[in-house]
Amino acid sequence: MNNKIQNSADNPGVVAPPPLIYAIPLLVGIVLQFASPRKFLPFSAVARILGAICIGTGVTTITAGFRTMRQAGTNVDPRQPATTIVTNGPFRFTRNPLYLSLALLYSGIALFLNSAWPMFFLPFVLTIINRGVIDREEHYLEGKFGTEYLNYKTQVRRWL
Repeated sequence: MNNKIQNSADNPGVVAPPPLIYAIPLLVGIVLQFASPRKFLPFSAVARILGAICIGTGVTTITAGFRTMRQAGTNVDPRQPATTIVTNGPFRFTRNPLYLSLALLYSGIALFLNSAWPMFFLPFVLTIINRGVIDREEHYLEGKFGTEYLNYKTQVRRWL
């Protein structure tokens, strides 16, 4: 019965809003860092530089991804129906530039703070994003757009 309900909706049925999937473990990791500090890298200056690069790349990519989706006239929120397959802008390089951007922002903040705690949670976050969001989105897009989406999948990688 749940499958019928989930499949009848014109959306992929993601487990939670992706920004929350990233934000909650990041915040928990930051709180743990203050309670029990653990460095991720031995040199804080290197961590800050790498963090700033990740944050800058993440902001640039997410901005381009949002702009490209809006120009294409499709919904950015995965809980809303997709109206088209977006294949230009950052979608030429990755099928998931917004989730990649969130991963870069998450990593960048953790690196900038030189905190091991959020980095410990990152593999779990990426597993949830892959299984609870991207897998569901891809199944939905295959069903809705068929060959058009399948062809796109063969040309562009999931992450990079």
